Amino acid sequence: MKIICYLNSTMPEEISHVKEKLFENIFNYAKGGIAIVSPKGKWLKVNASIVDLLGYSKNEIYSMTFQDITHRDDLESDMEYFNQILSGEIDSYQIQKRFFHKNGAIVWGHINVSVFKDEVGEPRYFISQITDITAQKEAALHHNLLMDIIQDKNKTLNDFAHIATHDIRTHVGNLDSITGFIEEDCKPIVAHESFLMWKESVKNLQETLSHLDDIRTVQSSQKKDLKALPLHDYINHAIYNVAGIARKQDVVISNNVDTSLKVRAIAAYLDSIILNFLSNAIKYKSQDRLPKIEISSRYEDSYAIIDIKDNGIGIDLDKHGHQLFTLNATFSDHEDSRGIGLFITKNHIESIGGKIEVESELGKGTCFSVYLKNAE
Repeated sequence: MKIICYLNSTMPEEISHVKEKLFENIFNYAKGGIAIVSPKGKWLKVNASIVDLLGYSKNEIYSMTFQDITHRDDLESDMEYFNQILSGEIDSYQIQKRFFHKNGAIVWGHINVSVFKDEVGEPRYFISQITDITAQKEAALHHNLLMDIIQDKNKTLNDFAHIATHDIRTHVGNLDSITGFIEEDCKPIVAHESFLMWKESVKNLQETLSHLDDIRTVQSSQKKDLKALPLHDYINHAIYNVAGIARKQDVVISNNVDTSLKVRAIAAYLDSIILNFLSNAIKYKSQDRLPKIEISSRYEDSYAIIDIKDNGIGIDLDKHGHQLFTLNATFSDHEDSRGIGLFITKNHIESIGGKIEVESELGKGTCFSVYLKNAE
């Protein structure tokens, strides 16, 4: 059996024509900018994306060199690579550089340049692919600016914390001295419950100031700064700190946390976390029933979980869940609502390697589950 192939003599010409047409379409309609540039930097051919990127018409571009519209701070490095291609040291290069748009604005481009050589190896022209990265660059510059502002604000806050703790410590020292005078001069009230709560509160305030000093110097993200803390004791400490408010509001608080449980945390942060949840649970109690707060513990993988459950007014999570822990977000008309507490608390929890979840039903109550690293 013979197979005879008849070759059409026009086929190579047709293929060549298709290739040329294909290249022309790719060149003209490519999303990114493509340009052909002479060894002297003159624009020989550009596509529509280059026109859109730079704002000049094609005729205007063809009357210029790329050097004419390159930012002077980027021109030296660009020319250094360009000359290396001319000398044969390299065949291509990639850089990020700035162009001047026709309206004077700065346009950032990611440039990929390669060379096309003639039969004797001399550069005939350059092919440049240009991707617009202006938006990314502006976003990065904006981010860096914000970081500079944040660092400046952090320094200001650190200075303020130093001054505030120093001044408040003086006042607390005075309160402690006055407490001692009362103990000496007013013996009958020394055993009174209210005086004992006052005395303990002054002591706790002194401890809080000591913790604030720690916060100024401790980088909470570093594991070496985390300590194994007895969770049950810290909860009892927080309950005592709100005992006066809880008694006035007829709130019953139960600490059912495992007495042997220890979590890895920073003392000041753990105090603040528990205290904020207790304060919120009291603040948003229901008027329709006896307010109760139950604190329990459980374990999951490497986490010790604190469940802080109340029977208060609850939160409409469908409506407010997406902004629950955002700054300045409030979900009730309570006069003390500021939208700061949960934002700060969430940051404290995450900074010591934890996380937080919430379940709530409007009119029935809320349960915050705080995941902290188990010290065991």
